[in-house]
Amino acid sequence: MNAVSSRPLPARPLALPNLLTYGRIAAIPVVVGLMYWQSIIGGALWLRWAALAVFIGAGISDILDGYFARMWGQQSSLGRMLDPIADKLLVSSCLLMLAAEGSIRGWALFAAVIILCREILVSGLREYLAELRVGVPVTRLAKYKTIGQMVAIGFLIAGDAGEVVLPQTTLIGITLLWLSAILTLYTGWDYMRASLRYMID
Repeated sequence: MNAVSSRPLPARPLALPNLLTYGRIAAIPVVVGLMYWQSIIGGALWLRWAALAVFIGAGISDILDGYFARMWGQQSSLGRMLDPIADKLLVSSCLLMLAAEGSIRGWALFAAVIILCREILVSGLREYLAELRVGVPVTRLAKYKTIGQMVAIGFLIAGDAGEVVLPQTTLIGITLLWLSAILTLYTGWDYMRASLRYMID
């Protein structure tokens, strides 16, 4: 009975957990657009708060989709595929926009590059291992890594608007970004080490 219940269910495109994941993907152009409007075009600072609110909503959906999927038995292959993709798209898009508008600059760009390169590496490994019908589960540390990235990006999205409420908001975001980059390096190596036995003939 347990073996049957743990097997991935057929994809249910309109199940609530999947809808939350779709919403997280749909939030990406909204967050990026609001940041672009404020920083590049020169809009009001409230646009940063609006971008942050949408970003936080997307982050909360990342918690809720898995929770509801487990609680209601709606885990599916579609959800397992889309959930990490949605996370990577959200993080990557925000990092690129933050670099473009100058919140991430100088040495901090290397932290963003580390995060982006790791995401590409792990995606490539997963695709390769999928061809071998080998699954690499998401570790708890990798989940903490994602949370750390989200918090760091949240502070950086707040940016100048956040400085009014909490001085050094951007510095806090940059510090957290570096900590996330270090954790990202470790989890990337962890995935690589777990995959090596399948890659060496």
